[in-house]
Formats: sequence, C-alpha cells, structure tokens
Amino acid sequence: MLYNIHEMQHAALAPLRMMATANQRLLSTPFNPLSYTQGGKAIAAACEIFADTTKRRGHPGFFIKDVKIDGKTHKITEESVLDHAFCSLKRFHRSPGPAGRNDPKLLIVAPMSGHFATLLRGTVQQMVHNHDVYITDWRDARDVPLAEGAFDLDDYIDEIISCLKFLGPNTHILAVCQPSVPVLAATAIMNEDDDDCAPASITLMGGPIDTRINPTEVNNLATTKPLEWFENNVITQVPMIYEGAFRKVYPGFLQLSGFMTMNLDTHIGAHVNMYNHLINGDGDSAAQHRAFYAEYMSVMDMPAEYYLQTIKTVFQDHALPCGTMMWRDRKVDTSAIRKTAIMTVEGELDDISGIGQTKATHDICLNVSKSKRAHYEQKGVGHYGVFNGRRWREKISPKVSAFILKHNQAT
Repeated sequence: MLYNIHEMQHAALAPLRMMATANQRLLSTPFNPLSYTQGGKAIAAACEIFADTTKRRGHPGFFIKDVKIDGKTHKITEESVLDHAFCSLKRFHRSPGPAGRNDPKLLIVAPMSGHFATLLRGTVQQMVHNHDVYITDWRDARDVPLAEGAFDLDDYIDEIISCLKFLGPNTHILAVCQPSVPVLAATAIMNEDDDDCAPASITLMGGPIDTRINPTEVNNLATTKPLEWFENNVITQVPMIYEGAFRKVYPGFLQLSGFMTMNLDTHIGAHVNMYNHLINGDGDSAAQHRAFYAEYMSVMDMPAEYYLQTIKTVFQDHALPCGTMMWRDRKVDTSAIRKTAIMTVEGELDDISGIGQTKATHDICLNVSKSKRAHYEQKGVGHYGVFNGRRWREKISPKVSAFILKHNQAT
C-alpha cells in the first residue's frame, strides 16, 4: 500500500511538473522580455527547483571517459564482466593500459543502502589512476523479477566471494560504509578455507563494524525499535508496473526521506542557495548543486530479506564483533584472518558510522600482524567526505593506494 501511495502521488504531480518545466523554459528564453526582470527570474528559478525535486530519477551513469596517467590520456571503457540477478560486476578498462606498470586489481564494493553504485563515482575516478578498478553495481530490487528468488546478507557475502574468485588471486578490496561487515566476513571465510582468491588487502571506510562505539542517530534508530517494527512499517511490495512486481522491499524513497530529515536544515539551505544562484545568474554554482542532488536523490529499493537481516545482525545483535555472526550455518571467525592486510579509514565528523566503529576491526582480527595493519582518521570530513571530495582526492586516496601497493603480492 505504501509504495502504491507513493506512485499515485508521483503521478498526481506529473501535470504540475510539466507546467513548471514549461514555465521555466518560457521565462528563461532570451526572446522573452520577462527573462530579464527579477520577477521573471524568480518564477523561473522556483519552477526549476519544483520540477527538479519532484521528477523521477533512474540509474545514473558513471560518465568516466578518460584518465591522465604519467602525462598521457587513457580512454576509460565501462564494461560488465560478470552479471548476476542482483549485481553486475563492472570494470573500468583503461585503453591503452599504462606502459610498464602492473597496477593492482581493486574491487570496490559499493553499499547496497538505497543509493546506486554511482554514488562512488569520485572514488572510482581517483582510484583508476593507480589500479585496475572493478565495482559491484547493485541492481534496483524493484527491477529484479520475483522468480529470481530472495537476496539476504548471506547472498551478499556470496556475491563478494564470487567476485573475488572471478578476479583471481592478488585482488584488493575497498569497501565503503555498509559493505564493511560482509567484506570482513567474506575475508574471514576465505582465509579460514586457505582460499588462494582471498583478498590480498581490504580497506574498510566508514563502516559499521561495531556500532556500540559512539552510536549515531542511525544506529540508535535500529536499536530502539524491535525488528518487527521495521518489518511492519517500512517493508512494502513492489507495484505491478515494475518488473519486480510483488517483491518485498525497503523502498529507496523511504531511505532518502530518512537521510534528508536527518539534515533537513542543510538540504533546505542548499535549495535556497540554488534559488538565489539561479536568480543571480550564477550558473556554475547552480550546476554543482544539480550534479550533487541528481546523484543524491537517485535511489534504489533494497530486498526486504537483506535489509532486515542487516538490521538484526549488524545493528541489533552486533554479531560480528561479538563473535556470533553466522554465514549459511557456519560461524564467521575473524581471528582466522592472517594473510589479508587490513586498513581502516574514518572521518572525524561522520554522522552515519561514528568514530571508532570501523577501527574496531583491528580489535577482532587478532592474528593479523602489525605490519599488515593501518588506520587513518581524516580530520574535518563527514561520511560522504571519506570517499568523495577534495580531502578524499588529496589526503585519503594516496594513503589507500600506498597501502594497497605495499601489500600487492605481485610487486
């Protein structure tokens, strides 16, 4: 019912959105005298913001066309190299490859947390300079037919293991936020099995390894309500108009509304600033706003099984740090990790995964030698700044790349 109400609301706004778009274009053309007046500019700006905030957004593209390495431009070709029902493994192939270099294979595990993998566009753009980059591009659950079956946290771990086996030995992993837990679990399982395809190193960034440490508002929400509350209040069925009709999901629009509410003043202020930028003709600032919110407001649905299992395992039971996490009736033993190097990265102002939650990885991976460990805390950045933006490019990514190169077994 909840999803149907959302769809009806979107459909009801369609005529208003079309009118707003038409008015914005009419009042912005240089052939219209009103486009030169403050009143005309104000109405055009208001119409653009209304149309932009209410329109349907699909899966964005990465749009990474090329990269400069050692002064030479290399074309980037985005290709799917492994396709499963819920995930497509994408490679960012550099052509021609950098001469005389054997750059490490890097698997970036994107979060399945309401946004598409393109939220990590800035992460990929930086890492393709020094690595052969792959990324898990999770599919919108509303577009996966019910016949494909369920998808839960165990399946997520299976996907990571499957990608590692496909890529082969000496692959490195960079996990951003939520996948830190399943990546660490997959690493423990593969180390315990003495699997040759176990990752050479893992870098966990802003991840909820132990959410008992400095709990955030997100963490508190998960612990103050029973699992039944989430199942009864935020899980809904996909409407018949989509390919995944009748699949139970945690819809992306609910996740987006939750994140927007957490920092409502900030988002309102950003749109007010855009309104002023449009009136004043500041096209560059308005374009930056559009680019950010085009990505931020592009959301995907999560399979209900995965969402609920993650809530219980990660946020309510704290199963991984407590040593009680199970994968397909098998205990996940992080003390089995011996040959995989581990780096953790945190942001000082992270309001999603509090300080210390990711660093706790080192406390439960007791048999990783000191020479294979590293931790870095970036001052002055929040959750998003850990993997995007200037400090990511200038401060964090060089340290991550250096750690990966240090532990690259082919070096």
